[in-house]
Amino acid sequence: MSRTIARRSDIAPLQSKLPTPLRFPLLVVLSLSLSSFLYSLAAPVIEGDLASVSRRLEGWGEVLGLAGWKAGELGLGWWGGFDGYDLAALSLLGKGPSLYLLGTFYNIRAATVVTSLLIDALATYIPFRLLRPLSRAHAASTAPDSTIVPNKDIVTDSSIQILTTLLASSIYSLTLFSAYATYLPVYFVTYFNKIYSIEAAHSATLVSLFPITLLLGVAAKSFIFTPAAAAAPSLLEARDTVFNPATATLTETFWYNVWSFSPRTRTVIQRTATLALVSGVNTFVQTYVTIEGVEAVGALAYAGVWAVAAVVTGASLGAVGAV
Repeated sequence: MSRTIARRSDIAPLQSKLPTPLRFPLLVVLSLSLSSFLYSLAAPVIEGDLASVSRRLEGWGEVLGLAGWKAGELGLGWWGGFDGYDLAALSLLGKGPSLYLLGTFYNIRAATVVTSLLIDALATYIPFRLLRPLSRAHAASTAPDSTIVPNKDIVTDSSIQILTTLLASSIYSLTLFSAYATYLPVYFVTYFNKIYSIEAAHSATLVSLFPITLLLGVAAKSFIFTPAAAAAPSLLEARDTVFNPATATLTETFWYNVWSFSPRTRTVIQRTATLALVSGVNTFVQTYVTIEGVEAVGALAYAGVWAVAAVVTGASLGAVGAV
């Protein structure tokens, strides 16, 4: 990839006119309200399915804990500089595993799984889209007058986007298949007390898993590869990267040695760590807290599969971007 110097910020110039201190609280209120509203609308379609496997929350502590994690997830995206596409991708990658579990092993209808996945994605995408513009990487297109972005030919190249999506999907499929072939069925039987059947784990193949993980591949590509490909130092960053060991402080020397990566590599590391955290914690919380009969050890083992998949996917996409 070329080392184009970015002359503009990573975020498109149109900004919300709301006072800065009000934006994040408003974001949380909008997201939680929209989620409640959409789930209310969808109740006739999904309520019966989810009620049959859902664990009853014991007291306001657990309810507030779930709401707090949701607010923390939104805060991670807000102060991490993410846009609506990023949060929609994180939602799919964070909520997808638990919904896949319900659809595959608890006989929950596909319509319920898809509806829940769409609601969770929209409840994060819409508030972010209203309060923060798309990043330049996600706003780029092949139109001549579209947003200027470093490595635009890579960001907008359809074949590269397809190949990186297929790569990410293949890694998720291989990771899940490996878990099925080794330890996960035993954990299902031992720690998922009300699971209906584990036949799907024994019959799974890489080919059968690939269509399921294709959506996750699209989300991972959008969250990691696209922003990393468009990452480039600003003029100020390029000036500040000049390091003089004779005049640098101990702190400056430490951070130079620990974090002196290129903007592209830093983007990959930060987003991969974020994805692993959100995917792992979300899967654990959604599995252990909301599904009846799931023990903590089982939820942790299942969440670990998706956290590992996120790390391997991020590292692989980063390696492709470095070529």
